[in-house]
Amino acid sequence: MWTRPNDGFRLPQRSTIARLLLIAVACTTVRNAAGETQRLVLTGAKILDPADGVAREGLQIVIEGERIVEIAPAPQVGEATRLDMTGLTLLPGLIDLHSHLLLHPYNEASWDDQVLRESWELRTVRAVAAAKATLEAGFTTLRDLGTEGAGFADVALRDAIAKGIVPGPRIFATTRAIVATGCYGPSGFDPRWEVPKGAQEATGVDGVRRAVREQISAGADWIKVYADYRRRNGEPPTPTFSQEELNALVDEAKTAGLPVAAHAFTDEAIRRAVLAGVATIEHGFNASDEALGLMRERGVVLCPTLTAAESVARYGGWKPGTPDDPRVKEVKGMFARALRSGVTIACGSDVGVFAHGENARELALMVAYGMSPLEALRSATTTAAKVLRKENDVGRLAKGFAADLIAVRGDPLVDLTVLRKPVVVFKAGKKVIDRRSGP
Repeated sequence: MWTRPNDGFRLPQRSTIARLLLIAVACTTVRNAAGETQRLVLTGAKILDPADGVAREGLQIVIEGERIVEIAPAPQVGEATRLDMTGLTLLPGLIDLHSHLLLHPYNEASWDDQVLRESWELRTVRAVAAAKATLEAGFTTLRDLGTEGAGFADVALRDAIAKGIVPGPRIFATTRAIVATGCYGPSGFDPRWEVPKGAQEATGVDGVRRAVREQISAGADWIKVYADYRRRNGEPPTPTFSQEELNALVDEAKTAGLPVAAHAFTDEAIRRAVLAGVATIEHGFNASDEALGLMRERGVVLCPTLTAAESVARYGGWKPGTPDDPRVKEVKGMFARALRSGVTIACGSDVGVFAHGENARELALMVAYGMSPLEALRSATTTAAKVLRKENDVGRLAKGFAADLIAVRGDPLVDLTVLRKPVVVFKAGKKVIDRRSGP
């Protein structure tokens, strides 16, 4: 995330969070799945599979249950429901690898206020609404990179969505994230007071191994570590974990079969995290050419969070069309270096810093900062799916893949902004929203 933080306080039992999610159902509309397997045929649309980047006409997609079972000109399907998608382009559901469903935009409430003043109950109910908005915006899969002081609420939300209790994307949860002792927020208080932190503090090789084990036991799909952070308010970030600590953290996660995502702004923190074996670098704004080259060599993926930087600049008074805010200038420079380096770039927006459901802003900025529309689309489909180790399950329109699809008006290979309001969204073969006859 963009700005955050120990935790000497007791965590409420996860059953409490689960009950809150059940209460939140009253605020949402959930469609029950039919008992029998349904066959659905989508006709009339152009079909764009990012794997080859070609929009094909004259094909029909056959969905049976939760899967695509055939893509052909005139499939023999027998009894089925047909949906005419003429005039639209079908794409796979989109993936955002850096989200925070337990946060809401900083121009509504500061990060400190959300962590210290908003109850876990309120934040959990708000996250249910955020998940629904995300799904309706066409993002059918998320990696949620930390609850920012809300315990294991992401695990409860993930499980509630998977059980069909509330609507939302497929979630890969990281629970609390791991930070070095004394190197996170909220901070700047009188040292007499022990203030709750937005992540789990750890110190030393044994400490980071314990934190990883605790988070895995609580249900984490990924582990997130803050490889750098500011030591005091107003100071620039510095590396916070030693090489030995990061090595131990990644080794413990890998022993359990889990990958690691590393928040890292500084060049040295990026280098340490890459050498330790993390799967992704989040932000990476001060990465040197050497660090980016090391990432490319080691197969480490960059999630650039361009929209978070732009949003924070906007909150500070900057307006697009005026000379670039220093934050915007910094990320533009990093992104240009990353493109030149050949490092793999995946869509990770840091949504929560800005409004949920606006995730596609990240793709538009990627294009504005120099990436081709097709590569930007792949960053949120095939590339992101590979990062999640789900490249044979999501991120493509192909036989056997999950029936996560979106339909848009216009050509996303010419104008990616058409992704900001999909006309139709499907997740696991079920129609989530249909705006074909609406505005």
